[in-house]
Amino acid sequence: MLTLTHFLILSCILFSIGVAGVMIRRNIIIVLMSLELIFNAANISLAAFAYYLESITGTVFVVFNITVAAAEVAVGLAILVAVYRRRKTVLVDQLDEMRY
Repeated sequence: MLTLTHFLILSCILFSIGVAGVMIRRNIIIVLMSLELIFNAANISLAAFAYYLESITGTVFVVFNITVAAAEVAVGLAILVAVYRRRKTVLVDQLDEMRY
Protein backbone atom coordinates (compact mmCIF):
# COMPACT_ATOMS: atom_id res chain seq x y z
CA MET A 1 0.00 0.00 0.00
CA LEU A 2 1.34 3.39 -0.96
CA THR A 3 1.32 6.02 1.73
CA LEU A 4 1.63 9.77 1.66
CA THR A 5 5.32 9.43 2.46
CA HIS A 6 5.96 7.50 -0.75
CA PHE A 7 4.41 10.24 -2.86
CA LEU A 8 6.29 12.97 -1.02
CA ILE A 9 9.60 11.16 -1.49
CA LEU A 10 8.87 10.82 -5.22
CA SER A 11 7.98 14.51 -5.34
CA CYS A 12 11.19 15.44 -3.54
CA ILE A 13 13.28 13.37 -5.96
CA LEU A 14 11.62 14.93 -9.01
CA PHE A 15 11.99 18.41 -7.54
CA SER A 16 15.69 17.81 -6.84
CA ILE A 17 16.33 16.54 -10.36
CA GLY A 18 14.51 19.58 -11.76
CA VAL A 19 16.51 22.05 -9.67
CA ALA A 20 19.76 20.34 -10.62
CA GLY A 21 18.79 20.51 -14.29
CA VAL A 22 18.03 24.21 -14.08
CA MET A 23 21.26 25.00 -12.26
CA ILE A 24 23.69 22.77 -14.16
CA ARG A 25 22.55 22.55 -17.77
CA ARG A 26 23.39 25.10 -20.45
CA ASN A 27 20.83 24.14 -23.09
CA ILE A 28 17.65 26.18 -22.70
CA ILE A 29 15.47 23.26 -23.86
CA ILE A 30 16.79 21.12 -21.00
CA VAL A 31 16.20 24.03 -18.61
CA LEU A 32 12.55 24.24 -19.73
CA MET A 33 12.15 20.48 -19.27
CA SER A 34 13.65 20.77 -15.80
CA LEU A 35 11.15 23.49 -14.93
CA GLU A 36 8.38 21.12 -16.00
CA LEU A 37 9.80 18.50 -13.62
CA ILE A 38 9.55 21.05 -10.81
CA PHE A 39 5.91 21.78 -11.71
CA ASN A 40 5.12 18.06 -11.83
CA ALA A 41 6.72 17.53 -8.42
CA ALA A 42 4.42 20.20 -7.00
CA ASN A 43 1.45 18.56 -8.73
CA ILE A 44 2.25 15.16 -7.21
CA SER A 45 2.46 16.70 -3.74
CA LEU A 46 -0.82 18.58 -4.15
CA ALA A 47 -2.63 15.53 -5.54
CA ALA A 48 -1.30 13.29 -2.77
CA PHE A 49 -2.39 15.71 -0.05
CA ALA A 50 -5.79 16.10 -1.71
CA TYR A 51 -6.25 12.31 -1.80
CA TYR A 52 -5.09 11.57 1.74
CA LEU A 53 -6.81 14.56 3.35
CA GLU A 54 -9.98 13.97 1.30
CA SER A 55 -10.11 17.55 0.12
CA ILE A 56 -11.13 18.91 -3.27
CA THR A 57 -8.98 22.05 -3.01
CA GLY A 58 -5.77 20.13 -3.77
CA THR A 59 -7.32 18.79 -6.95
CA VAL A 60 -8.38 22.27 -7.98
CA PHE A 61 -4.83 23.51 -7.42
CA VAL A 62 -3.46 20.64 -9.53
CA VAL A 63 -5.74 21.51 -12.44
CA PHE A 64 -4.80 25.18 -12.13
CA ASN A 65 -1.09 24.30 -11.98
CA ILE A 66 -1.36 22.11 -15.09
CA THR A 67 -3.02 25.01 -16.92
CA VAL A 68 -0.28 27.43 -15.88
CA ALA A 69 2.42 24.91 -16.86
CA ALA A 70 0.88 24.45 -20.31
CA ALA A 71 0.81 28.22 -20.84
CA GLU A 72 4.40 28.48 -19.61
CA VAL A 73 5.54 25.85 -22.11
CA ALA A 74 3.77 27.58 -24.98
CA VAL A 75 5.28 30.98 -24.15
CA GLY A 76 8.71 29.50 -23.40
CA LEU A 77 8.87 27.59 -26.68
CA ALA A 78 7.71 30.65 -28.64
CA ILE A 79 10.48 32.72 -27.06
CA LEU A 80 12.97 29.92 -27.69
CA VAL A 81 12.07 29.74 -31.39
CA ALA A 82 12.36 33.51 -31.74
CA VAL A 83 15.75 33.57 -30.00
CA TYR A 84 17.05 30.66 -32.08
CA ARG A 85 16.00 32.32 -35.33
CA ARG A 86 17.77 35.51 -34.30
CA ARG A 87 20.93 34.16 -32.63
CA LYS A 88 21.28 30.60 -34.04
CA THR A 89 21.99 29.18 -30.58
CA VAL A 90 20.07 27.72 -27.63
CA LEU A 91 22.89 27.85 -25.07
CA VAL A 92 22.04 29.94 -22.02
CA ASP A 93 25.59 31.26 -21.64
CA GLN A 94 25.46 32.93 -25.05
CA LEU A 95 22.07 34.56 -24.41
CA ASP A 96 23.28 37.22 -21.98
CA GLU A 97 21.91 40.30 -23.78
CA MET A 98 18.36 41.37 -24.48
CA ARG A 99 19.33 43.13 -27.70
CA TYR A 100 21.17 41.69 -30.64
